[in-house]
Amino acid sequence: MTPQLADKIRRMPKAELHLHIEGTLEPELIFALAERNGVTLPYASVEALRAAYAFNDLQSFLDIYYAGASVLLTEDDFYDMTRAYVERAMADHVRHAEIFFDPQTHTARGVPIATVIGGIERALAEAEAKHGFSSRLILCFLRHLPQEDAQRTLDESLPYFSSHAHRLIGVGLDSSELGHPPSKFARVFERCRALGLRIVAHAGEEGPPAYIHEALDTLHAERIDHGVRAIEDEALIERLARERIALTVCPLSNVRLKVFDHMGRHTLRDLLKRGLAVTINSDDPAYFGGYVNDNYLAVFDALDMTEDDAYALAQNSFEASFIDDGRKREFIGELERFRADAA
Repeated sequence: MTPQLADKIRRMPKAELHLHIEGTLEPELIFALAERNGVTLPYASVEALRAAYAFNDLQSFLDIYYAGASVLLTEDDFYDMTRAYVERAMADHVRHAEIFFDPQTHTARGVPIATVIGGIERALAEAEAKHGFSSRLILCFLRHLPQEDAQRTLDESLPYFSSHAHRLIGVGLDSSELGHPPSKFARVFERCRALGLRIVAHAGEEGPPAYIHEALDTLHAERIDHGVRAIEDEALIERLARERIALTVCPLSNVRLKVFDHMGRHTLRDLLKRGLAVTINSDDPAYFGGYVNDNYLAVFDALDMTEDDAYALAQNSFEASFIDDGRKREFIGELERFRADAA
């Protein structure tokens, strides 16, 4: 990758569609919030916590992820976390973000959903008013918990899907994939569809391509989060390309969680070349070594990809978003003007 291409990647407008807000908690903020809230952490220092980020698989990451989330107790905590992410995203020229949050992670600790949504919404509304930063929220169900727990979470969240309909637009499925197929949550997602909510689901990261089929056919997912194992199923690749079902791929996450041994083995380029609507995202950037530009640059360093690929990925990110068509055209027009000026 040339320095010129790296500079264009850093500065081009883009959207981020796969970002867990709890996964943006940097160790420094974790310790600051722990001190503010009187929470004792099982790590002696910021350095000790960061050193623990040596994951063997998805579950080893989740263990630390949930420990980090334990410091989030007040609306101000959620506000501070979200504001810190927005600042980093804007520095990476992210123009629109669709942000996941996990209410069950917090309600299980006695933190009300109102507190969670209130803090996140306050930061996003402020960013929109001051900087024009566009965003939407997607509530995710934790798949390692029973479907009944997801049903209760949906019930508790219904008032906010009405009061915050301008931003809270959909639901997703995340957490431990293996042993928890999408079909486990068929009934709750059926309710969500009846409510008119947008649907996404994690599938095909550690789980097999069959999980992607289930997410599409049982949950009626409009986007697949990760989806990198689709490459193993020729019929699935053809379907994803034909129906323009986007994959929200998170390269650094995939390598850190041992989905791929190293970035040079990642399937992103192959999926893009097969005509799939691939996007690049950061997943849980505080834990996986970088925000969205870091993910772009890591991929372009390791794989034989071109400037055309970079712009295709950015355009995919806007086209696959859940904003209205007029706003999509505005962002894509901004990308096209940037490309013309940067030529």
